[in-house]
Amino acid sequence: VSEITVPEAQNLRRPLPEGTTIKVIKNKLMSRAVEGTEYEPVGEMLQGANMWFFIEEDIGGSVKAFNSFTKDYAKKETHSILGGNIEGTNYDAAGVDAISKLPSKIELITRIAGSIKAVPTKVARVVKAPGMKVARAIKLAGEEGSE
Repeated sequence: VSEITVPEAQNLRRPLPEGTTIKVIKNKLMSRAVEGTEYEPVGEMLQGANMWFFIEEDIGGSVKAFNSFTKDYAKKETHSILGGNIEGTNYDAAGVDAISKLPSKIELITRIAGSIKAVPTKVARVVKAPGMKVARAIKLAGEEGSE
């Protein structure tokens, strides 16, 4: 069995986004901790050795950091994402991967702010455009009248 050494675990923790923590928790203790909570379905994943990632916001960044670690340390075959639980719902590895590809909260806020910032510029262009056309029409009419 290919284990993760303490120095390797430290190298895994460094690139993780703020708000993500990693814990190795015995299955019996984890079972007791989630009992009676919305995370109780996690009990289905309690087999063998597990490393738990507790992610506050940036799932994509956490999954990317983990995948980069397994690639760099040649552990892709022995250490993979088995699944996850978000707000009481279990997801398999494919589900976690799909969720990790969704835009993060910060990316969404940035997109919305960019869209809001663009609206006044577009409105100004639209408001300015008819005036420019009228000015051109008056200028042309004036030029034609002077001939």
